[in-house]
Amino acid sequence: MDTNTVTRFRRLTRAIALALLTLALATGCASSEPPPPEPEAWDPIEPTNRKVYAFNEQLDRFVAKPLADGYVFITPRFVRTGVTNFFDNMGEPGNALNNVLQGKPRDGARDTGRFLINSTIGLAGLFDVATALGMEQSNEDFGQTLAVWGTPEGAYLVLPAYGPNTTRDVNDIPVSLATNPVTYAGWVITLPLYALDLVNTRARLDQAARFRSEAALDEYDFTRSAYRQYRDNLIWDGDPPEADFFDDLDDDFDW
Repeated sequence: MDTNTVTRFRRLTRAIALALLTLALATGCASSEPPPPEPEAWDPIEPTNRKVYAFNEQLDRFVAKPLADGYVFITPRFVRTGVTNFFDNMGEPGNALNNVLQGKPRDGARDTGRFLINSTIGLAGLFDVATALGMEQSNEDFGQTLAVWGTPEGAYLVLPAYGPNTTRDVNDIPVSLATNPVTYAGWVITLPLYALDLVNTRARLDQAARFRSEAALDEYDFTRSAYRQYRDNLIWDGDPPEADFFDDLDDDFDW
């Protein structure tokens, strides 16, 4: 049997298998009640998390959002862009460290180069000169590094005023503070800068927050699911693995 015939035969048998699987699933759905949703095993303290989530929503409604709205009203877009660039640049040392710890020294070197260029030519990072030079920005943290090292995801956590997290990712908080140059500017400068970062970040996320409120039947579930997908995407550098049904069939059967 020639190669073309074998290829056509494989495609035909795959199509038949898929059709039979679809029919079986449709028959099962029509003849029985849908199974109850499985509990989120990674959210063992959901009642407590929901209470913290509700507290955060009130804090956002009465404090964070009004501050962000006022900030957007009085601040021109180019200024807000400069603020965003500045804080992104302050995160570059953390990006560099975590890339090296994850076994990506070339990315770590690029992050270091971005920090040096933007901190000098870019006026402390207010202008993102490095991206214009073709140096792509990373988004790495210690939670991703622990995942690469094989640390389990752990339990889902909602932290007061901080939001979604896990027992693995929460380890990034002290590491991010330790690798951010703003931390060492002295509390008279550090506290106002971190407050500005929070307000600026809330302003940038306003559209996403409105979308969640309008689209989600349960905002807590939506946020939890979105956080997990976002973290998986970061850990796998934008290419999380997906199971291939027919790859499994190829392993089980001699077509």
